[in-house]
Amino acid sequence: MRRLLMIAGREYGAYVRTFGFWLSICLMPVGLIAAIAAPYLMERDAPVLNVTVIDLSGHDYAARLSPALSRAKSDGRPFARLVAAPVVAGGNLAAALRPYLAGDQVLAGGGKLDAAVILRPDADGASADVWSRNPADHTVEDRVGEALGELLRHDRLVKAGVDPGALSSIDAIAPKVAGFSPKAQGGRVGARETVQIFIGFGMGVLLWMVVLTGAGILLNSVIEEKSSRILEVLLTSASVPEIMGGKILGVAAVTSTVLGVWLSIGSVLLLRFQPQTFSLLLSVLLSKGLLFYFAFYFVGGYLMYATLFTTVGSFCETTREAQTLLGPMMILLSVPMVFMSQAMIHPDAPLLQILSWIPPFTPFLMAARAASGPPLWQIAGTGLLMAAVTGLELAVATRAFRAGALSSARFEPKLLVKSLFKAEV
Repeated sequence: MRRLLMIAGREYGAYVRTFGFWLSICLMPVGLIAAIAAPYLMERDAPVLNVTVIDLSGHDYAARLSPALSRAKSDGRPFARLVAAPVVAGGNLAAALRPYLAGDQVLAGGGKLDAAVILRPDADGASADVWSRNPADHTVEDRVGEALGELLRHDRLVKAGVDPGALSSIDAIAPKVAGFSPKAQGGRVGARETVQIFIGFGMGVLLWMVVLTGAGILLNSVIEEKSSRILEVLLTSASVPEIMGGKILGVAAVTSTVLGVWLSIGSVLLLRFQPQTFSLLLSVLLSKGLLFYFAFYFVGGYLMYATLFTTVGSFCETTREAQTLLGPMMILLSVPMVFMSQAMIHPDAPLLQILSWIPPFTPFLMAARAASGPPLWQIAGTGLLMAAVTGLELAVATRAFRAGALSSARFEPKLLVKSLFKAEV
């Protein structure tokens, strides 16, 4: 045990003493905050669109569409600015609008035309052709389609004899709908349940990031020590379980340090600006054993993947060779990321329940499903299966690690299989 801890301490110190380690700790939250704030900043800085409406329908829909196009966005600014239509020569609208939308000509009052809505007569009353300077932006189409649909339905009902005043009062009806669930505290679904859902998803993503970070550290560490013959020296003074355990524990301490710093910064900021949110998060984590639930799958998932990456690293001579083996593993790791967001909405979907029983996906999906309160038999069953696979993996890894560490040949599957039967720990 003493040698295992010495190896773990050596592994931990090799990373935390470097400048790059602390620099990455500082930059990662900055990048995360930038990623979260980017959509808001882009929305706030996006210019107000210049839109013209050309009404050929004969029903004066242009004036009735104006409020929908000018309606304010979430930041209070209008969605679009209505501008006068360019002068059309010869009745060819497409030819007249093209230079304005392409940016070759500016509007009479200055500025570029972003979109043009042409309302044409139709059997239902009117149809709309939306010309846009940016073909990837469908926001004008969406607004026009929604607003025009409401106008056409309104006119059809009035034509059928419904009083316009009655229609206005009907449109103003806004029913109050409240969500309830037997799993919610007090019955009514509130902020607590929403927080619990996102905590589960966050824990799954956090484990994915830790596995990805730890994988790189473990692979580089083992490959570097193998190429410099340090592993051979270690094998003369410590057992394979001690070496593997020390490396895994050391890297776990490194990633724990990173998480500890980030969580500390996040907690301080929440306590300073959102103390109620912090109290709610803490209350949710400490309720119903949720903290132990996450800890179990977090530790089990990390140990399962750390053992796998350590063994792979022992059979690789170069980082390039390790990258070729990492490809299939990254594809495997991408599967739970695809399904975790769905696990928040449909946690009991049959496909998700099946995937939860597959050990490589278990820790991620069971964390994301935490808010739905999976049955105890599923928690116990998936946990035992994950523990059994991890135990089998450790047994296999300790036999393969020595053969891989002492081998100078390139990785081949038959070499790995042969080591399981001939290696001695």
